[in-house]
Amino acid sequence: MSKYMLNINGKSQAIDVEPDTPLLWALRDALGLVGTKYGCGMGQCGACTVHIDGVPARSCLLPVAGIGKGKITTIEGLDAKAQHPLQQAWQELDVPQCGYCQSGQIMSACHLLKQHPKPSDAQIDQAMAGNLCRCATYVRIRAGIHRAAAIAGAAGATGKGSK
Repeated sequence: MSKYMLNINGKSQAIDVEPDTPLLWALRDALGLVGTKYGCGMGQCGACTVHIDGVPARSCLLPVAGIGKGKITTIEGLDAKAQHPLQQAWQELDVPQCGYCQSGQIMSACHLLKQHPKPSDAQIDQAMAGNLCRCATYVRIRAGIHRAAAIAGAAGATGKGSK
């Protein structure tokens, strides 16, 4: 086993795992951050999406040894009070059905909204294409992203809001 210092959700965390341990398992098993889900183990479904330095990444494919000084953000780190505009929209519109894939959906949508604060349907479809939902809530996911953009826009106009 090897010791690694990872920057997770703004905090330095010491972890003692094998170098080839996927980040997903380090988060879930070693640190108890279970919001990031295991889906396919091949980086194709998006359930395990986290941000590394602000960019979505499939944590099931990333060995801990390859993270280096990258800043990792998980669904738990998006907003401490679950008040990020996406989290608010997801709750307001009751977006998930089973909810299993939703943390990955939200993490991908978060990156999209940083790039395109008022995304078109085509931009949403393109950005979210790598996130699969077995319950097929894609229409509700798109509506949730549009609602989150409106919430963020309103918060920005009033000077209130979350990260």
